[in-house]
Amino acid sequence: MSLGEEIRGHLPFLRRYARALTGSQMHGDNFVHTTLEVIVAAPDEFRTCDDTRIDLYRNFHRIWESAFISDGEGDDESDPLVRAANRKLRRITPLGRQMLLLTALEGFSVGETALITGADNDIVESLLAEAAGEMDREARTSVLIIEDEPLIAMDLEQIVRGLGHEVAGVATTHEDAVAAFENTDAGLVLADIQLADGSSGIDAVQDILAIAPVPAIFITAFPERLLTGNRVEPTFLISKPFGENTVRAAISQSLLFTPQLAA
Repeated sequence: MSLGEEIRGHLPFLRRYARALTGSQMHGDNFVHTTLEVIVAAPDEFRTCDDTRIDLYRNFHRIWESAFISDGEGDDESDPLVRAANRKLRRITPLGRQMLLLTALEGFSVGETALITGADNDIVESLLAEAAGEMDREARTSVLIIEDEPLIAMDLEQIVRGLGHEVAGVATTHEDAVAAFENTDAGLVLADIQLADGSSGIDAVQDILAIAPVPAIFITAFPERLLTGNRVEPTFLISKPFGENTVRAAISQSLLFTPQLAA
């Protein structure tokens, strides 16, 4: 199997991670593209272990570490989303935030995260604790849940409340979701992709965003189908089945990019 074939299956998940880290499909995909260019230019430097996925994320980390602070600045400084993110990132250790997403969103162990970031296990655990502590001090919001499976909706409600947020409501269809958003003060949306009446959670969120620019997190059993980089796609995406830490990290990261924080 060629290196390209080995990498291909991991790319949708690297795109997910990059988008969550930058809060932007465009910026995230640009980092992934740059990472691939570097790998193609120096393929002999790609491998450091027997795990292609770890090596792929390690190479991404090298690009991110050298460039992410300047990315989004300059011409984009007037963007309230970017200003909010930059302000928040100055208060959160960037490496700790990255480690949090690597473990909670991407499912890497502490040891694997250490290999990706070049840190030792003790540093990873310390920075994870710092990032988690910062999350615990974040402002709370009200969350609209769009989910047609009752048990999953109940799990999400419990997780959201356990994190200190309020539940603005639970909707099961596109029409109900838009109506619920109009009648609540929701500051964030958690949405399944496929809804009960055959409608799309993505379409529902697009209509919601036309009302107010709130962050949205999508939930799906098949994230790789939505992360091709060929069209407008979700920036924040978590996989079913999910755990509390995954939802917690996704909510926290998405709130970095909410316009209300830029005031």
